[in-house]
Amino acid sequence: MIDPDGYRPNVGIVLMRPDGRVFWARRVRRDGWQFPQGGMNTDETPLEAMYRELREETGLQPEHVAVLGVTPGWLRYRLPQRAIRRNDRIVCIGQKQVWFLLQFAGEESDLRLDLTDKPEFDQWRWVDFWYPMDHVVAFKRGVYASALRHLAPFARQIAGAGAIPPMAVERRLGRGARRGALAGAGRKLTRD
Repeated sequence: MIDPDGYRPNVGIVLMRPDGRVFWARRVRRDGWQFPQGGMNTDETPLEAMYRELREETGLQPEHVAVLGVTPGWLRYRLPQRAIRRNDRIVCIGQKQVWFLLQFAGEESDLRLDLTDKPEFDQWRWVDFWYPMDHVVAFKRGVYASALRHLAPFARQIAGAGAIPPMAVERRLGRGARRGALAGAGRKLTRD
């Protein structure tokens, strides 16, 4: 499913422990690390897609998490030119995502990366809340900054200000990247 502007609807998941550290995973057979994310099916709400992706990519069930917050609308990123498949019938130029912040309420043994025929990840670890913004692939940095900025107030309510210190987006990103990070953050969420 791709919208008329060429964006694929998607959900992103920030899974956080009570100490404020977040789940960070390595893509199978790649060197890239990222948060769990995945495309929405045409018959799914963002919440339904999030729970499906959570199960598929981490093995966690709804009882292992609590939803703490969600971004207020679609956050978009464009794919680099080399990643756009121009031969497809409908060309996808990027993704539009709704991001969820989840509190992990399970046990470490509940995390399973091998529950599907094609696992998304082969390793995981817990990292500082802001760490992913500087360590994700460059074309996703803006959307990560925007998602984390929106979700940080929810995270601070659980983990505390010491665990999730404020971040100066301007200091960590260049001015052009900041504009990209904040673009679309206030758009109303609609099912396209």
